[in-house]
Amino acid sequence: MTDNNLPEPGQPTPQSGPPGQQPPQYQPAPQKPVKGQVRQQQAGVTKPRQATVAEQRARAAALKAQQERFAAESAAFEKKRKTRKRLLVAGGVTVGVVALVAIWYAAASPKNVTAQCTDANNVIVDDDYCDESYYRSHGGYSSGGFIYIGGSSYRYNYGGSGTVGQKVSGGSYTIPKGASVSTKSGTTVQRGGFGISGGSKSSGG
Repeated sequence: MTDNNLPEPGQPTPQSGPPGQQPPQYQPAPQKPVKGQVRQQQAGVTKPRQATVAEQRARAAALKAQQERFAAESAAFEKKRKTRKRLLVAGGVTVGVVALVAIWYAAASPKNVTAQCTDANNVIVDDDYCDESYYRSHGGYSSGGFIYIGGSSYRYNYGGSGTVGQKVSGGSYTIPKGASVSTKSGTTVQRGGFGISGGSKSSGG
């Protein structure tokens, strides 16, 4: 020790106070939490904060709004589906009506068929041989769809093709029902059409 009571180099500084008593250790002051600072959560230690009444009301309102929006979207979708179904049904009905009208119109419109007079060998002859006024004026008659003049027989072919002197090609010897039948020379054999009963000067067998 020096005269100034200062410790020599390497000597501990003498402590004030009663002998044998140690000074208290330094402890830093606790820091105050800063507002807005996120505290670190520890699993199993940190407990979730209970929602406030305002937060609970906000969540309930959001859930209700979501449910109402979903219900509105579902109703709109169902309305569109029903509208589309009605349009399809209406379209189908329209198509059906148009088809029926077309069928009725086709049935109402008589089909034009050309008749040609043929002999017993199916050769096309002049239309006069099958004309009622002609064969009656020549002592002929009609029976069973055939026309008899002297020793020859004639009958109409309906829808066949060919010219006088040729053998008829195709057609039928049965008069078509509902058809408008006439010869190439303009003689009407049968007036046809929907709801019209036609007669003929000579009928096919």
